[in-house]
Amino acid sequence: MDSQVSHLTDEAFGSRLSNASSLVQQLLTESINDTVRCPYLANIEIERRKLLHGKGDADKLVEALVQYFFRYGHLACFASDVEIFVHILDLDKKTQLLDKLKECCESIPTNPRKTLGQHITVFKIQNIVGSMVTLSINELETRAVKMTQMYCENLPLSKELDAQESMYGEDLLSMACNLLVQLFWRTRHIGYLVESVMILEFGLTVRRHVSQYKILLLHLYSHWNSLPLAYEWYKSLDVKNILLETVSHHILPQMLASPLWPDSTDLLRDYLRFMDDHFRESADLTFLAYRHRSYSKVIEFVQFKERLQQSSQYLMAKIEIPILQLKQKANNIEEGEGILESLKQGVQFLELTDEIGTKSLTFNEELQLRPWWTPTYDKNYLLEPFEGVAYCTGQTLDDQIKQSQAKVVKTIEKRSLLPRLVFLSIQCASSSVKGNVEANGSVFDPKLSSELRLLLERYANILGFSFQDAVGLAFDISSGLKDAEAWSCNLIDWMNFVVFLNAWNLYSHEVDRDSNKHGSTWLLVNLILKKYILDKVRSMGALESSPGCDLPHLVLLVTEPLAWHIMVIQCCARSLLPSGKRKKKGGPSEQCNIELCQEVQDSIRCVCETIELVRDWLNQQMSKSDNDKSESMLSSLKRDGELGPGKVYRVIETLTSSSTIDKGLGDVITRALQSWSPSDISRKIITSQRTALSIFRRICDSKIKSIKELKAQL
Repeated sequence: MDSQVSHLTDEAFGSRLSNASSLVQQLLTESINDTVRCPYLANIEIERRKLLHGKGDADKLVEALVQYFFRYGHLACFASDVEIFVHILDLDKKTQLLDKLKECCESIPTNPRKTLGQHITVFKIQNIVGSMVTLSINELETRAVKMTQMYCENLPLSKELDAQESMYGEDLLSMACNLLVQLFWRTRHIGYLVESVMILEFGLTVRRHVSQYKILLLHLYSHWNSLPLAYEWYKSLDVKNILLETVSHHILPQMLASPLWPDSTDLLRDYLRFMDDHFRESADLTFLAYRHRSYSKVIEFVQFKERLQQSSQYLMAKIEIPILQLKQKANNIEEGEGILESLKQGVQFLELTDEIGTKSLTFNEELQLRPWWTPTYDKNYLLEPFEGVAYCTGQTLDDQIKQSQAKVVKTIEKRSLLPRLVFLSIQCASSSVKGNVEANGSVFDPKLSSELRLLLERYANILGFSFQDAVGLAFDISSGLKDAEAWSCNLIDWMNFVVFLNAWNLYSHEVDRDSNKHGSTWLLVNLILKKYILDKVRSMGALESSPGCDLPHLVLLVTEPLAWHIMVIQCCARSLLPSGKRKKKGGPSEQCNIELCQEVQDSIRCVCETIELVRDWLNQQMSKSDNDKSESMLSSLKRDGELGPGKVYRVIETLTSSSTIDKGLGDVITRALQSWSPSDISRKIITSQRTALSIFRRICDSKIKSIKELKAQL
């Protein structure tokens, strides 16, 4: 709209503005009460247009905003109503506006509900103009305490409300939580994170159905490696129907990087079931609308269906569910081959990738519901150093969303190659034994090796390298000639590349850095996998005191590249072992097979040692008692003096003390306050972390068992 008025002459602009002003005044005259906001917003828009055209006065825009605040400042929608107008003001005028709004809050005699709403609005406007980010640590603490106190003091306003109704002042705890998370980001003091979790859990104790609290909590718990607990809160959102498309982004990426395979499978299947059902129903509805000659509805149904069919999340889900099946069967090569057989050896996913180039994907996620610290699924500011005001600008957010969407397209392409890469890798590995033919007389088709080479080149290109450069980089990093930072953003993808490279080279023998050393890619994949897995293990502290630690990456390293490597090893071992399925031709290739057998045995030993070290770390994590961990967590809030976390927590602690609970809060709220137990919350977090570790340990145990059985056979 702004560009449409910029080309107007002054005369034309003045004429249009005069007509608009007359219409607005007429609407204001005809309005019998203040229930309709549009004429007042139109008045503010006129002042904004004047400023954009160089004919306005910023003071008049500020005054129009203040007058709008007089009427509607208590409404929850006020901040979103005026955000576009606030952004056009310079810093001085924004400060002036804030000062005037604060004066209004103090001077307007009104009822408590409106006063509360106005104070909340001022906090929101402060956030819009960015003033919250410029506050000192002490000022942020004071602001968070004030918000929490205001919430507690106004609880009596909600005592007569139904349990399903929104409480007065709900936004205050969300805003206080956001400030506490910012304090954690700045200081890295875990007490602030504990405090942010506590006030949200407190809010949900008082009112169980506040979705904004649940969304904040599930992201905080995900960051804290308490994914089972995060998933429980996600399920409590009761996400159904089209919300599966727009809301599941809050939890799905974390679940796919977790050891919670049954829950992840359920999540994906529920989503795909809805999408497939919707497409069938959409066809029926479209036909029905056409029969009734409701052609606008026909167009609407068709466009909506196309938007969902081209959904990036839909494509990703269709790819991830078979990968998840492969991960679960990777310990048994026959079962893994059965999964690949049901997937047409991965060919159907290559066709899916080809579709990406012919149509633009849609991104239907409601990103505005995400917390400020994780604006997209792949961005988490809490994992980075504090950036000051830079992170909260609108342009930064827009750029981040565009980068994330571009990354999704590449990720879909990479992931869609995986099933076919795994299939071709085990085919090459099975044919690496010289002199072997299938029992039915069939031989390995060399075209499969050529196809694997082409897919590896395509995979390397997605990572930003040519095939030769990618191979060279892998060897240089493994030998210490180059820094591993080149892999930091795509570590799992690079590990996959190295595993598949080795499988291809088992048949082709085209990669040979040292002509005097046979099978150098075996050494490459063993060294690199062991190095990076152990680096992850050594870099991680205790989960309860190390939010944001790299557990998801460790899980992915073990359950993807290492799992594919185990499948390659199993295929080689199966080919080396005498069985009814294969028969030996005999001949001069016997020496090569002896060397291959030694390499397989070395790889088995290396893989087993690596997973055992991961298991040792998991055992160490789980050896400390839950009570000790819980007490340590709560102790971070119980600090004497003015510095550090705990001030907001003490506001809640004072309110919930049995001796001070106000009996005028009503039965429902009073019972909720009496049931509040911080120790229960801390134990719940620790139990969730232990559950995730225990499931991961079982995965490691099963891999160790299968690899030891293979070792015994050789």
